[in-house]
Amino acid sequence: MKFLGNIIWLIFGGLAGAISWFLAGCLWSITIIGIPVGIQCFKIAGLSLWPFGKRVVYSGGGMSFIVNIIWILVSGWVLALGHVISGILLCITIIGIPFGKQSFKLAQLALMPFGADVVSSNDYYMS
Repeated sequence: MKFLGNIIWLIFGGLAGAISWFLAGCLWSITIIGIPVGIQCFKIAGLSLWPFGKRVVYSGGGMSFIVNIIWILVSGWVLALGHVISGILLCITIIGIPFGKQSFKLAQLALMPFGADVVSSNDYYMS
């Protein structure tokens, strides 16, 4: 089911979200200071392509908090807004609710990407 969900997700919005994250990563990677932020964007772009079966676990410290604040002010709110709008549109139908939940997961990640680790759902429950 995860595979089928990921294929449907990719067709109906996942590709657009991944392109947004990829473009944000390219813009952040222009400067040397922004390269770590760009790398995180590229990781989340991969999650945006294939979100079913993945879970986000937060474990950040003070530095992650500071970088998250800068991130939100510069580009995080735009990506989060896009994912929230996508999630609302997907939740209009009953069939779209699981896809809307994935979009809301990405919206939360768009606000706090630093200090977040993406793990397989199976790995999370085993630890």
